[in-house]
Amino acid sequence: MMKIKHFVLFISIFLCKLLLAQNPILNKYTFGEGFKFSDKDNSEISLGGYIQNSLEIKYNSTDTTSDTYNRFRMRRLRFRLAGDMPKYKINYRFQIDLSGTPEIGDEGNGNFLFDAWVAYNPTPKTQIKFGQSISPTENLELLLISNSLQLPERSRLTSAFGIVREFGIFTSSELKVARNFFIKPAISLTNGDGQNVFVNDRGGFKIGGRLDFLPFGKFNNFGQFRQVDVVRELTPKLLIGFIYSTNYGVSSRRGEGNTIIYLNDSLKEVLPNFTKYGVDFLFKYKGFSMLGEYIQTTATVPNDISIRVRNDGSTATTFLVNGVQDVENYVKGRMMLGSGYNIQAGYYFKNRISIDARYTNLRADLNSFLNNPTYYNRPNYYTFGLSKYLSRGYGFKIQASATYVELSAGSLDIFGAPLINNEWIGNIITTLSF
Repeated sequence: MMKIKHFVLFISIFLCKLLLAQNPILNKYTFGEGFKFSDKDNSEISLGGYIQNSLEIKYNSTDTTSDTYNRFRMRRLRFRLAGDMPKYKINYRFQIDLSGTPEIGDEGNGNFLFDAWVAYNPTPKTQIKFGQSISPTENLELLLISNSLQLPERSRLTSAFGIVREFGIFTSSELKVARNFFIKPAISLTNGDGQNVFVNDRGGFKIGGRLDFLPFGKFNNFGQFRQVDVVRELTPKLLIGFIYSTNYGVSSRRGEGNTIIYLNDSLKEVLPNFTKYGVDFLFKYKGFSMLGEYIQTTATVPNDISIRVRNDGSTATTFLVNGVQDVENYVKGRMMLGSGYNIQAGYYFKNRISIDARYTNLRADLNSFLNNPTYYNRPNYYTFGLSKYLSRGYGFKIQASATYVELSAGSLDIFGAPLINNEWIGNIITTLSF
């Protein structure tokens, strides 16, 4: 906690000096979009953020008992500083989260630092970015801003396969091939260890990219990065994207962290490769929006793995799968391997009420952590949501959803007790963007 206080104090002092040095003028404030300052050189600094508080209720009934689990938490508390210096062809972003809640999934703790990058723009349509940022190799839902989500939470597809942030080099461009037809390619080279992993770098690099097609023109008001069609696009807008990445030497379940280590007989680290590819789309028109995604992951395991490192640092040579020594499938059993798809749609009415629905399907490989009985082992998710926007845009909204979850045999609750019937999950979240 002291580290957070010291960091916030440092950022506050830094911002004061930055603003005073540039003699900026506040030229705009929009509720939900933040403050925008500018100076005589047309450089801009924007300040913004949002807070989200949530309640989650999980319910499961058996033949004799019922199990209800309630969780109140601050879902997100984000602060964002961004700047654009066209004179030097530079822009930058810094974003932190003070909630301590993981962005995706139910495992582990959240990270403090989100975005920390500087970009050089050699042309108005080309950007070269260095630092920590969301990677273009992620599924489209994870690229959408968290306070613009159609439902209280992202889909289970994202929590199963997504990586929140990565550190590396990111390049992107925009090509106009026809009157209203655009292509947006992006390539990334990262350390492959995910967010905030700046020490004990393991394995090799992660290389990948995204190729987006916009056949009907660009979305309005950054709509490509926002889920709900609050601007009510006057003409149809469509994005179709393809992603591919390979993480050479992954030391975690999907390339986020470095907690799963293997050695060979010479005590040299040898790690599996992790490949992810998929396709997605986003469609918006007059308040209607639809998002679809498909992801597939695979892994290749080195044949010289002979030792595994436990969490406490000790080692073992046993790789038992169903009582049989099987190194390859033991290693795969600790990774997020399989496929899944997510389809969701909703309509934003002129009275600022949105009605939404989503279906998510996960298909685990025979040997995959997606079979974990506590966190996964649940192939189908059906979600229905209702949202009320109390201001124009994303300034303030209240959202509620109900999700019906189909369980596979052997599923457990978070306390390790067996679950017999299917689950219901209810979510309520409030979002205030400033």
